[in-house]
Amino acid sequence: MGAALGYAITQPPAIAMSVFAALGVGMALPYLLLTLFPRWLARLPRPGRWMEIFKQLMAFPMFATCVWLLWVLMQQVDAGEVALALGAMVAVGFALWALGLSQRGASVFRWVALAGAVVAALTFTPIVGAGAAGTSKVALGDGWIDYSRETLAQLHGEGKPVFVDFTAAWCVTCQINKKAVLDTERVRARFAADGVVLMRADWTSRDERITQALAEFGRNGVPLYVLYDRSGKAALLPQLLTPGIVFDALDKIQ
Repeated sequence: MGAALGYAITQPPAIAMSVFAALGVGMALPYLLLTLFPRWLARLPRPGRWMEIFKQLMAFPMFATCVWLLWVLMQQVDAGEVALALGAMVAVGFALWALGLSQRGASVFRWVALAGAVVAALTFTPIVGAGAAGTSKVALGDGWIDYSRETLAQLHGEGKPVFVDFTAAWCVTCQINKKAVLDTERVRARFAADGVVLMRADWTSRDERITQALAEFGRNGVPLYVLYDRSGKAALLPQLLTPGIVFDALDKIQ
């Protein structure tokens, strides 16, 4: 859905509204079907203890998301800020615990909950500033060079093909494409055989240079994959990659 939204906001109104309409229809479809066929309601599971267990079970994907977000934060700030983030999470948990007690009649805990929320906010504020002002520390990976307009122009002048990976640590699609396609031995071997220079534009900390480069291609987010031929002509690859897609693009620049 993120890819669809990123595409929609760069398109003319008619196309953008059709994408949003399709998303809305998809979300509303189960309710629409139950309205058209009310007998299906009898086949839905009845409320019971399973709902409570299911609700608790769904907390674990949220915990996993927290772990992932902390990993992303580690790419942007140092260990001190990560410790502050963990402290803020503890304060949030404390505030929610106190709020739960206040809702069950212990009204004095409302002020305890408020104090926990204030502590969480004060703890997290320095992290926001550090993340906004800092630079990404994501490793480029073997064989990759850092993106810069100057280097790209130099490579064009030397007649070398270049593959630019516009990516970010918080971009799930980027990480999947990286592990499943770009960093595989098969694809790396093909890049090497064709003499393609690999360039990675890391947008984890919202680098303004990369923002401008994305805008030149009509994009406002990642992933974006650009393959330049030896003359400097750019070809855009899809947001979801496969080895076959990469190989087909390489075949066209030979």
